[in-house]
Amino acid sequence: MSATSDKAAHWERIYATKGEREVSWFEATPVSLGLFDAAKVSPTATVIDIGGGASRLADALLARGSAGVTVLDISAHALANLSARLGDEPRLRLIAADVTQWLPDSRYDVWHDRAAFHFLTRAEDQSAYAAAMSEALPPGGIAIIGTFAPDGPEKCSGLPVARHDARSLAEVFGPPFELLASRRHDHRTPWDTIQHFEFSTFRRR
Repeated sequence: MSATSDKAAHWERIYATKGEREVSWFEATPVSLGLFDAAKVSPTATVIDIGGGASRLADALLARGSAGVTVLDISAHALANLSARLGDEPRLRLIAADVTQWLPDSRYDVWHDRAAFHFLTRAEDQSAYAAAMSEALPPGGIAIIGTFAPDGPEKCSGLPVARHDARSLAEVFGPPFELLASRRHDHRTPWDTIQHFEFSTFRRR
């Protein structure tokens, strides 16, 4: 099996065996909505959610009036769960892919990622991710990236992670992106433990 198929199989197992509230990243109300507001993102903005799975962010963005939400996830099972919940929504597009192997065919106002980038522990995968983000965002486009903070968990769902702060993300994304803001967030899991995150907002130059 390839590295991508191995990763896909891992996440298919997670989503096939766990309910929505049985995964550590579940949020009834996505914290990222506040970051969209802080960045003055238009309610009609087009958004791509990287590693969004069955997150409720797409629901909230569509309810706010987004002209289009694309959810990219390596797990087809997670996307099927999202599709079952939202039904036949013409503004929703689902892409089953590994972001490090994916070539954008559209541009978006916002690139959002809560807790996908930190699973990329190899420099070449991080670089591929940065290239895809750069291609998908036009000048002025916004990227909102949430990862485990430097004092956050070292593993998630049985996989190692690379913890980040705004500085380390800026080093990966490079000159095409200007850091606008960064903030810490303590996420409370469904089983009442705390995970330390850091969210950073960038603008495509």
